[in-house]
Amino acid sequence: MKDVKSQVSKGGMPGKGGLNAEIQSRIGHQLRAMYDDVVRQGVPDRFADLIRKLDVPQGGAAGDPAKNNGRE
Repeated sequence: MKDVKSQVSKGGMPGKGGLNAEIQSRIGHQLRAMYDDVVRQGVPDRFADLIRKLDVPQGGAAGDPAKNNGRE
């Protein structure tokens, strides 16, 4: 128990439950690294195919509201 108290008093965490700047910085670096990894993975092919299918009009002329459920 003394170890925890000594770490808090040495700048591990300030009083009232806040995080010090060093801990916030470490968390920020780790979150950026995780986010960058996700972005590098890109969109899976099956999702790209679904998006393409949604972009294609389904039957009928685009200008005829009766054939496209009122969407323009």
